[in-house]
Amino acid sequence: MTQNYKPAYPPEFRQQMVELVALGKCPKQLSKEFGCHYTSIQTWCRAAGVPIRSSQAIAFAATSSVASLSAGV
Repeated sequence: MTQNYKPAYPPEFRQQMVELVALGKCPKQLSKEFGCHYTSIQTWCRAAGVPIRSSQAIAFAATSSVASLSAGV
């Protein structure tokens, strides 16, 4: 009996996905762009200790940092 399975992603690919998430990219967007499932990216990030932020949290962080910068002027 032949099994159809996808071979494991190379470690370099996994590391690249983790680094992109660490820079603020969304795992769902990366999954569409690179053709892997977003839960795989989430699993790799958890294993590497990289927090996964939602797009709303990223947008809030960006606007709050801008507001704090302008408040200090």
